[in-house]
Amino acid sequence: MVGYKDALRLIHINWVLLRHGLDEIILAAHIFRPIRFFRFLSPFYWLSLGSRPDYGVRIRLALEDLGPIFIKFGQVLSTRRDLLPDDISDELAKLQDQVPPFSGSHSREIVEQALGDSVTNLFASFEEQPMASASVAQVHAATLHDGRDVVVKVLRPGIGKIIRRDVDLLFTIARLAQKYSADARRMRAVEVVQEYEKTIFDELDLMRESANASQLRRNWEGSEMLYVPDVYWDYCRDNVMVMERVYGARVSEVESHKAKGISMQMLGERGVEIFFTQVFRDNFFHADMHPGNIFVEDNGRYISVDFGIMGTLTQDDQRYLADNLLAFFNRDYRRVAELHIESGWIPQGTRVDEFESAIRTVCEPIFNRPLSEISFGHFLLKLFQTARRFDMEVQPQLVLLQKTLLNIEGLGRTLYPQLDLWSTAKPFLERWMKEQVGPKALLKRVKESLPGLSEQLPEMLPMAYRVLKDAEQGTLKLQWQSDQLQQIQEEIRRANRRTLGAVTGGVLVIGSILIAAFPPAWIAPAIIQTGMLGGIAAGAVVMVKSWW
Repeated sequence: MVGYKDALRLIHINWVLLRHGLDEIILAAHIFRPIRFFRFLSPFYWLSLGSRPDYGVRIRLALEDLGPIFIKFGQVLSTRRDLLPDDISDELAKLQDQVPPFSGSHSREIVEQALGDSVTNLFASFEEQPMASASVAQVHAATLHDGRDVVVKVLRPGIGKIIRRDVDLLFTIARLAQKYSADARRMRAVEVVQEYEKTIFDELDLMRESANASQLRRNWEGSEMLYVPDVYWDYCRDNVMVMERVYGARVSEVESHKAKGISMQMLGERGVEIFFTQVFRDNFFHADMHPGNIFVEDNGRYISVDFGIMGTLTQDDQRYLADNLLAFFNRDYRRVAELHIESGWIPQGTRVDEFESAIRTVCEPIFNRPLSEISFGHFLLKLFQTARRFDMEVQPQLVLLQKTLLNIEGLGRTLYPQLDLWSTAKPFLERWMKEQVGPKALLKRVKESLPGLSEQLPEMLPMAYRVLKDAEQGTLKLQWQSDQLQQIQEEIRRANRRTLGAVTGGVLVIGSILIAAFPPAWIAPAIIQTGMLGGIAAGAVVMVKSWW
């Protein structure tokens, strides 16, 4: 049930939409469809027609009034020019860094309170007029006393309470949706909101953002493709962040890049490579890559800013994602279907051939087409509709990645519409997979496990010797309670074919004990593994003889 606070917020949202002349959005709701015609009987509708701003302006102003979560929604939409008319896209693009600012004097007070000193003592200069203002914070230009140019990022006052209110409303809507809608349960709406809640509140901690920036800078130190500005830790607090000022043109200023002789094809391909490198090599990717956060130097190198939202994946998700993408690029739809079932994204009882056929129907038409002729938004929509037939659940941990992929597509469409995503991404993924499953990867994992192995090997060898000795003498006791095992052993005892059953059972039981007792990394060295299993088999034969 909707609480009174959520009900008031819903009423406020509808009031804001009405105030900005977006009554058609309200009347589009299913509950109001029967009375939509009343709008045309209202004198206010006809009197306001001539004085209304453009539709895109009204949408932008409404999103600004509704707060940070709605502004971020508009930022994502602004990169999807394939889904929206140009006039609306242009207006929504202003939400990237042209949100109405709060007063510069208030920023000064926040900085002084956070850093415990006056702005005059902290900086040689500090501009109260913000350089840019976004949904969560705004930035001011400043200069340190040693002459270094910096930017000072200041969190919006009271932003936490505003976001808390809207996130609580999202939870209410998600719970109601899951209660009454099978689709919402399949999409795991509450878990998706939980993931978003974690992400948005992490963005409000500028110390966390500073740490994100430092990590990303280390990952790309010395790179010719991406530059990450330096963080000045002495000036960073939870609500204030100071970092190196960088100079470059916005990534969306295509004509400016062309005038400088920068290859649009190179920019497009570099953007794809940077994204896949962050996801697979570093497992640490920038998840808020709208045009307001990306700049380009005169030499074509990207500059990244605003590190409040970063994404990571588990090793399993990372591996399954790479396998899926490679199978997709190779048009191996059966492998795509098998991977979805193996990963648990699709129920185990699903028929592989049926799911394979459904995926082929969606994917095959888009191959060998440039980005200008492909809409990943429409493609994902069709793919999700197909997966819905097979009860595929949304994976909340992949929501950030999906959002980033849509941003990358929007940027690629702006920079170089002829970009071939398949030929650009496929070689990178193939190299990454070879590094993960080839001989070098095995040696790397063995090398990483050696320190732990060297520490516990002195204890492991005597333990293995005692197990084998007890097995030889017939004194080995197994403390494994299993009804199924006891039932099998009872059946074996009733039968006269004891030898084969005892040998098989002994090898399996003792092998299971050793595998459970020792970490998987220890079993990697082939010599130790072979010797131990050989000893176990010999001990099992001795056990069989003692049982007779």
